[in-house]
Amino acid sequence: MAAELHVELVAADRSVWSGEATLVVARTTTGDIGVMPGHQPLLGVLESGPVTIRTSEGGTVIAAVHGGFISFADDKLSLLAEIAELADEIDVERAERALELAKSDADAAAQRRADVRLRAVAVR
Repeated sequence: MAAELHVELVAADRSVWSGEATLVVARTTTGDIGVMPGHQPLLGVLESGPVTIRTSEGGTVIAAVHGGFISFADDKLSLLAEIAELADEIDVERAERALELAKSDADAAAQRRADVRLRAVAVR
């Protein structure tokens, strides 16, 4: 059996994804980080960006994450996000409209959120 880590991706309003994985890649304030079983304990601040989870079954889960924290110890990884959406849940047309509206309103935060959603969908 391959080494695995238990992953919990939780948003402020719900549990988004939970399961076993072999690799998780996320963006932190210090750059992108990959976490595999046996990684050194860590605590970091998540930046807005796609999170990639390679499941133990060989699949890939992509989520758009907007801020929060990442914590790893004893092969348990927690991603505690302010907002998180699985790529499969994202309405591409709605995200594109939100991006255009954010650009016209010069709303940098809304533009960043819409851009992350579109990047997450493009990766899946």
